[in-house]
Formats: sequence, C-alpha cells, structure tokens
Amino acid sequence: MVVMESLIVLDTNVALYYLGGRLVNPLPNARYFISIITEIELLSYPSLTPVEEVQIRNFLAQITIVGIESQIKDLAIALRKSYRLKLPDAIVAATAQLLNAKLLTNDARLMNLSEIKTESVQIL
Repeated sequence: MVVMESLIVLDTNVALYYLGGRLVNPLPNARYFISIITEIELLSYPSLTPVEEVQIRNFLAQITIVGIESQIKDLAIALRKSYRLKLPDAIVAATAQLLNAKLLTNDARLMNLSEIKTESVQIL
C-alpha cells in the first residue's frame, strides 16, 4: 500500500500563529508550502525586530516557497473574479489549488472556497 504524503499550504495567519507559539495543536506531519505572498507579508511588518526576522528566515529556510507561476496567476484571476478576494488571498488560494494541497487558514472568506480543501486551526 502506498501512503500519499499530505501537502499543506500555510496562509499567512497560520504561519504567524505557528511562529508566535499560538497553535493549540502541533501542525500535522505533511509537506509544507507557502506562497511568495506569505513570505513577503511575514518579512514586511514595520515593527519586525531583528530577532523576529531571524526566526522568520529560519522558518522560511525549512519550507517550500512557491512563486507566482503562470498557472497560479490564471487561477488567482479566476478565484478573484468568482469570490471578489483580495489579490494576496487569491494568490495564496491559487497556490493551494495548483498543488492540490489543503490550505490551513483562519480566514473565513478562504474557508468558503469550493475549489480548494481548507482547514482552520485552533489558537491560544
């Protein structure tokens, strides 16, 4: 029997909860991805301290970062049209859709997308 590895895309909010130690339960065993959008969002907070930046960069070194390929661009356009999503949310969702991965998010708008599998996380 072949066991398929779970593929999971982390939305920015879940990445922040993880980095901040706010997850009630540990992340499940899986292969993790983030969109380049999440990388940009994580590193661009104006009040980010040097220690926090190092923590984020160490996290990013252990995860696969997915750029905005042509297919992701096309999927993001379709999702944005259908659901009137903000552009960053559409790109993150399109990343999960292209990878056929589950999106971990606590964003209620993304939880309602029929094109992707989503799951929320409990936070402290």
